[in-house]
Amino acid sequence: MFFNSLEFAIFLPVVFILYWFVFNKNLTYQNILLLVASYFFYAYWDYRFLALLFFSTCLDFFSGLQIESAKSQRMRTFWMWLSVLVNLSFLGVFKYYNFFAASFADLLGEFGVKTDLWTLKIILPVGISFYTFHGLSYILDIYKQRITPTKNFVDYAVFVSFFPLLVAGPIERATHLLPQIEKPRNFSLAVAKDGLRQILWGLFKKIVIADTCAEYANAAFNNPLDHSGSTHLVGAVFFAFQIYCDFSGYSDIALGCARLFGIELLRNFAFPYFSRDIAEFWRRWHISLSKWFRDYLYFPLGGSKGGTWMKIRNTFIIFLVSGFWHGANWTFIVWGALNAFYFLPLMILDRNRDNLDIVAVGRTLPTLKDFLNIAVTFLLTVFAWIFFRANSIHHAFQYIGEMFSKSMFSVPEQLSTVRWEILCVLIAFLMTIEWFGRENRYGIETTFLKKPAVLRWGFYYLIITMMFIFSGKEQQFIYFQF
Repeated sequence: MFFNSLEFAIFLPVVFILYWFVFNKNLTYQNILLLVASYFFYAYWDYRFLALLFFSTCLDFFSGLQIESAKSQRMRTFWMWLSVLVNLSFLGVFKYYNFFAASFADLLGEFGVKTDLWTLKIILPVGISFYTFHGLSYILDIYKQRITPTKNFVDYAVFVSFFPLLVAGPIERATHLLPQIEKPRNFSLAVAKDGLRQILWGLFKKIVIADTCAEYANAAFNNPLDHSGSTHLVGAVFFAFQIYCDFSGYSDIALGCARLFGIELLRNFAFPYFSRDIAEFWRRWHISLSKWFRDYLYFPLGGSKGGTWMKIRNTFIIFLVSGFWHGANWTFIVWGALNAFYFLPLMILDRNRDNLDIVAVGRTLPTLKDFLNIAVTFLLTVFAWIFFRANSIHHAFQYIGEMFSKSMFSVPEQLSTVRWEILCVLIAFLMTIEWFGRENRYGIETTFLKKPAVLRWGFYYLIITMMFIFSGKEQQFIYFQF
C-alpha cells in the first residue's frame, strides 16, 4: 500500500478512529490493532511475504529472551549469532545471491571459464532491509546489555512492523520506540495537527516534486546517447531532488502518521541539501541508517580512535557497506566509495565536525562562504547520485561522458510533460520554504502558524491545489526497492 494512494487515504482514518474512539481505554487492544493494521498494510503489497516477516519477528523475540536468561556467556553468544546469521542469511538470499552469482560468473569469464550459475527467480520482499535492521539492533542491544528484552510478543511485533516505518524506515531502535509502545498514549490535538501538517508536506514533496522530477530524470537516464550535455546535467539535478523529495517525503509522512497515534519516530532528514560539507550531509541524510552503521559497525571496528590508516579503513568500510545496503549492484558500491573519497580529506584534516550547527542560524541569508560551500557540496552529491541512478557502471560513465560534452552549454531539451523551467520554479519554491523552516523538524512546521488563519489556510490550499494539478504521475517510492 502506497502512502500516496486512495487505499491509504481510506486505511489511515479507519485505523485512527478505531485506535482513539474504540480501543482508546485499553493499551493492549490498541497495540493489537496496530499490529493487525501493520500486517494488513504489508499484506496489501504481497501477503506471501508476511510469513517471512512473522518468522523474523518470532526469531528475534525468542532469541532476545534466551540471551537474557542464558546461564553462560557462551550461550548468550550462541543465541546472538543465531539471530544475526539467520536474519542476514534471509537478506543475503533475497537481496544479494543473484548479484554474487552473476559477479562470480563474470570473474570466471575473464579467465576464459564459461559457467552458467543457478540464479533465483524471486522478488525482493519490500522493506526487508529495514525490518531486518530493526531486529538486529534489538538483539545486539540486548547482548550488549543496553536493554532488557520485552516479555510481550505483541509489543515487540509492533516495534518491528509498525506500518508507517515498515517498508522504508526510519530504522528505529528498541531503546527509542519500544518504551512508547509499552506505555499508554494520550491523544493530543496539537500533536495530531502537527502530524497532519508533516503528512501534507511529505505528500507535496512526493507528488509535486519527486514524481514530476522523475519523469524528466527517467527520460534523461534511459536514453543517455540521445540527449545533450545540458539535458543530462539537468536530469542529474532533477534526480537529486527526486530522490530527496521521494525519500524525505516518505519519512515526513511516516513521522506524521506516527504522531497521529501518539508515537514519535526518529528523525530521518534534516535539510541535507543545505550542508556545507559531505560530513554534514551524511549527518543530515538518512540519519537513522547513518547512526545505525555508526553504532553497530563503525564503533565496534574501532571508530576514529586508532591511527590514520585505521580511520581510513573504517571510513571506507562504512561507506561501502552503506552503498551495498542500498542494492545489489556495483553502482551502489562505487557510489559509496565516491562518498568515502569525498569524506576522507575532512577526516584526515580533522575538519569533519566543523559544521555541527544549522547553517546561518538566526539569519535570513547565508554568508558567501557558506553559500559556496553549500553549492560545492550539492554538486559533489549530484555527481555521486549519477552512479546511484545508473543501471551499470558502463551506463554511469556513458552518462557522465555525454554530460561533459560540448553540448553542456546548450539549452536543455524538454523531456517531460512539465517543462523543465516550471520544474525549476517548483524546486525553488520547495527550497525557499525549507530554507526558512530549516531550524524546525520539517519544512512547514511553523510556516504561517502565528499568522492570520486566512493566510495559513491559503498556504495549505495552495499546496493541496498543486498536488491535484501534478498528480497522475504516481511513482513507487524509490526506497521500496531497498
